Amino acid sequence: MSAALVTATIIVAIAFQFLDSPKEKQLKDEMQLLRQGYTDLKNELEGVNKSLAQLEQRDNSIYRAVFEAAPLPDSVRLGKDYSNEDPLMYAYADPNDLIEGMRNSIAHMRNRIEIQANSYDTIQKLVETKERMLSSIPAIQPVSNRTLDRVASGFGYRIDPIYKTPKMHTGIDFTAATGTPIYATGDGVIKESGYDNGGYGNHVVVSHGYGYASLYGHMKKVKVRTGDRVKRGEVIGWVGSTGKSTGPHLHYEIIKNGEKIDPIHFFFNDITASEYERLTKIAAASNQSFD
Repeated sequence: MSAALVTATIIVAIAFQFLDSPKEKQLKDEMQLLRQGYTDLKNELEGVNKSLAQLEQRDNSIYRAVFEAAPLPDSVRLGKDYSNEDPLMYAYADPNDLIEGMRNSIAHMRNRIEIQANSYDTIQKLVETKERMLSSIPAIQPVSNRTLDRVASGFGYRIDPIYKTPKMHTGIDFTAATGTPIYATGDGVIKESGYDNGGYGNHVVVSHGYGYASLYGHMKKVKVRTGDRVKRGEVIGWVGSTGKSTGPHLHYEIIKNGEKIDPIHFFFNDITASEYERLTKIAAASNQSFD
């Protein structure tokens, strides 16, 4: 009997050494499930991190480059400080509960990403609209005038060259040799193109959208036709002296919501601040207009 007990003890010891007990087998199975769950969560987190990296890149390019505003971190957006979390609260938690909690967190994070992505898409559309608007609004001089010596008469009451009486001059006169190219000052569609008996002679009106239009008068020859689309800087005709004109020049107007306004404030794309100040002084001089 003693020999049998010793033999049984030795067999049990060997069995426990090389074979798993039911409890150990259960623990190993649970560990395998935890490893698999961890691997799956790790892969999901890598996908989430990639999505967040893309959003961060768009965040930098939109907010910092365009709006010059640093975005808030996620902890501030959520109103929660993760640095104050107590790690001991997870020490005795059930592993399955931890995994389920992580899954819920990932689902919440994915929802945040989708909301932020939609928000960024909206902002991107606003930026594109703003870019189109900035390209459309008149922003350059209609003739080459780097030396600023071609402005002969500005916006306001000037002496009429024919009747020699004060009269409202609704644009700016640029003196230039006959045949000097005339440029569209913003993107738009040609609204009018042809001869005007009212005094503008050969003229062009460009509709820029957003309530803006520009007029170019007394042209020698018109290059564009009604309905054509033009880009800022594109040649639309050449300087002449047609219509009510006393010499070769371009009469240039800006119309905003049907009202003619001073074009001097719409050359900001091709002159500096000091050049703008000088140009406003030249245009403000009380003199005789060319038309």
